[in-house]
Amino acid sequence: MQLTASPPTAPVPLDKIDLYDPGRYQHGEQHASWHALRTTAPVWAQHTPEGDRFWSVTTYRDVSRVLMDDRRFSSAHGTILAVARGDSAGGKTINLMDQPDHASVRLPTMRTMATRLVRERRERVRGHLRRILDGHLDHGEPVDFAELMLQLPMAGVGEIIGIPVRHWSSIVRWAMAGVAPADPEYATGSEEDTLRHAHHELMALFSDLIGQRRRQRRDDLISVLLDLDFGGRRMNEHEVLLNCYSFAMGAITTTPQVASHMVLAFADQPQAWRTLRANPDLIPSAVEEALRWASPTNHLMRRTLTEVQIGDVRLDEGELVCAWVGSANRDEQVFADPYAFDPARTPNPHLAFGVGAHRCIGGPAAQVALAVLLEELIARCDRFELAGEVTHLYSNFINGITHLPVRVRTSDREVALP
Repeated sequence: MQLTASPPTAPVPLDKIDLYDPGRYQHGEQHASWHALRTTAPVWAQHTPEGDRFWSVTTYRDVSRVLMDDRRFSSAHGTILAVARGDSAGGKTINLMDQPDHASVRLPTMRTMATRLVRERRERVRGHLRRILDGHLDHGEPVDFAELMLQLPMAGVGEIIGIPVRHWSSIVRWAMAGVAPADPEYATGSEEDTLRHAHHELMALFSDLIGQRRRQRRDDLISVLLDLDFGGRRMNEHEVLLNCYSFAMGAITTTPQVASHMVLAFADQPQAWRTLRANPDLIPSAVEEALRWASPTNHLMRRTLTEVQIGDVRLDEGELVCAWVGSANRDEQVFADPYAFDPARTPNPHLAFGVGAHRCIGGPAAQVALAVLLEELIARCDRFELAGEVTHLYSNFINGITHLPVRVRTSDREVALP
């Protein structure tokens, strides 16, 4: 989705708003529509093409409330609009579980990605990242930064999950095909054929890795899943497989988009890059701003478990509620000048990782990977220049970029890092 540094100039009539159509995210932007909804209809109903009603909440307050309240808003039915009629993995994977099952999976697995542990891996991440960048930023020719950044999440969590380096290139494309099967970049036939192929490849890979870990445990997430106490029993083979898939998808489909949107922002707003290069101590706040700015997950869906009041609207049990994270992260009631990309922004209580019980476990790993990326770019790059058309992902769920041709002007001077 196109991100603008300018606030909406004209109100969008409600009857012109469509938050479902993936094409509106690929060829335009939805921030004007989200602004109109926050202002005039913060709880707003729409139907999917199949006729299923979903209620959109767009203010920071309402999005936070829906995501925090896992007693009234369930994740088990499905968490994205693409499965509005129900996800077949509901109740079986960490992102599609309610309590107490969710906690029984979350608590053991989150230890593999605890902040202290991922920070200890910082230099290992740097080594992987340098191998990704080397040879692409120093010859003056345009580089497709979006393609390059598909490897970023594996540099951060590939080894933590337990995925060998030799599979990193293929797994990222299968994962993106799984989340955006209608996008021309990842389609391998019809949408159904693409999903079938992507799921087959991912499941075959994880089945093999699970088999290896059954024979010999390692210090990785797959081994943790095999041994955790899931309601007084071990997970069966299918449950372990689905959770491996879920963890990989969560990392692979989001972190690269933050990196690409961040570089695009620096190309569009060179002063922001100059500010950061002159003040490398701003790297932590720049990472948080990139997360807010990109909001790689446009929405998260929940289903009401009881009657619930949101603002002036009372919803029945069983209603679908779509919390638009991308809108919440531009809410003028929370963020000053929300349409500006400000590497020094503080405080920055963005919701890019979600909030509450389902807050992204991989958040610390993503923060480390993005911070190391910025350190490497600051040391190498004077400026970024667009070298062609930017192509956005065909998806109402992931705010992605599929092609970002950039010419990098490199630097010979050393930059002192904090």
